[in-house]
Amino acid sequence: MKEKEKDREKNYFAALYEVVRMVHGSLDVSTVLQEIVKAVTEAMGVKASSIRLLDSRRRTLVMGASYGLSKGYLKKGPVLVKESGIDQKALKGELIYIKNAQTDPDFQYSAGAKAEGIKSVIVAPLITKKSVIGVLRVYSDRIREFSAQETRFLEAVANLSALALENARFHQALQTNYDLLVAHKYRLDDN
Repeated sequence: MKEKEKDREKNYFAALYEVVRMVHGSLDVSTVLQEIVKAVTEAMGVKASSIRLLDSRRRTLVMGASYGLSKGYLKKGPVLVKESGIDQKALKGELIYIKNAQTDPDFQYSAGAKAEGIKSVIVAPLITKKSVIGVLRVYSDRIREFSAQETRFLEAVANLSALALENARFHQALQTNYDLLVAHKYRLDDN
């Protein structure tokens, strides 16, 4: 194995360790997701990355976190599942690669990609036990192929991201139930 490949492999392990540490160390979803996209961007040496989550009606992907994207690009408009071929495929559980987002008809905002300087994009689904809840996207500012090692890393991080979201939802539900139980107990004690 070449020295450069060994260094990149170490970066993936370090980044994966940081993601796992964040997932288990915090229940603040926005902080965890922000740290995840930062770690992915830096470890893979790409322009940017983002996590988008399905809305409750499963029609739109809303921004969960991003790193490396301009405010202008983030405000380009909603990501509608029915108009985004890559997201339709990713939401079926597939890892999707686009060689050039500026010219690919499956990329919803190709003009926005051109203005932002985005070329190759890879999208990994965020899969829980029950369903796909969103996507993790990686954006490159040049045409590039992603190695098998990079795609495995991305899939692992996407799975950890889904786990973080699921854990936070469970914690929130438990907290709500606890609060209701405590409120009910105090009402009984007051009577």
